[in-house]
Amino acid sequence: MSYSTLNRLTPYIFLVPALVIMSIALIYPLGYMIYGSFRSWDPSQALPETDFVGLANYISLWNDPSFRESLVVTLKFAFSVVSIEMVIGVGLALLLDRNLRGMSLLRTLFILPMMIAPVVVGLMWRYMYHPTVGIFNRSLEGLGLGSVDWLGQHALMSVVIADIWQWTPFIFILSLAALQSLPRSALEAARIDGATGWQQILHIKLPLMMPVLIVTCLLRLTDAFKVLEVILVMTEGGPGLSTEILALRISRTATEFRELGVAAAMSNYLLMLLLLLTLFMLAYNKMLEIRALRARRIAEEEV
Repeated sequence: MSYSTLNRLTPYIFLVPALVIMSIALIYPLGYMIYGSFRSWDPSQALPETDFVGLANYISLWNDPSFRESLVVTLKFAFSVVSIEMVIGVGLALLLDRNLRGMSLLRTLFILPMMIAPVVVGLMWRYMYHPTVGIFNRSLEGLGLGSVDWLGQHALMSVVIADIWQWTPFIFILSLAALQSLPRSALEAARIDGATGWQQILHIKLPLMMPVLIVTCLLRLTDAFKVLEVILVMTEGGPGLSTEILALRISRTATEFRELGVAAAMSNYLLMLLLLLTLFMLAYNKMLEIRALRARRIAEEEV
């Protein structure tokens, strides 16, 4: 083998270990799950021993009102938490994008909720929502107000609040990093032209931050669709199915109902939903890049 040929093949040779690891850790389990979703499979059977049922698992799920309700709950939860977290996180980043004494300590305090294990977060908020000894109801009673059935009538809202508390710092940290990496020349030019603070935010900062914000939003959406431990500890999916998101229903279908084929089909539904969201967000990001490139070309032509 000649030196030039070896030089061309070197990058691909270095990729081989990564491809092997991906095949073992990602592609094989994913293929196993997809294959199992077309079988009538329970834990007492090896997958090759199961009966092929085609699309029966997918059709039965789509006709199942409980599955559709879990899907609606998942969509409500995911879009609620991500929307609120994006607004609060970006707003805090814009507010604190300045030289403040003790900023490093403030950042450390902000990321503390992210460092707490989800099970601990669930337990902590469950006790705070307790109807008699929880801090929220005790505070309301101290103000002369009635207690609230947080994990009963307002279960979904209570879970949303807990998730916002834990993951808003993630949005804040990434948004602040994006803000501090913006070209200062554009901001200085806007100030010289007399742009107000709001005009700088709307027309310069947010548009330049948009690629980072889209990726951040996509990461949070993906994670919000997979939340399990916090909801399991706080409400166990109840009351009824009011907080049973798809991840929790998949876990129950596989472990309690022992229907591994149905659980695999449910996982594939969730996977397809996340893929559609990812493709949409990436396409929107690409559209913004094309629009910005066209605007730049028009500006250069006018000059």
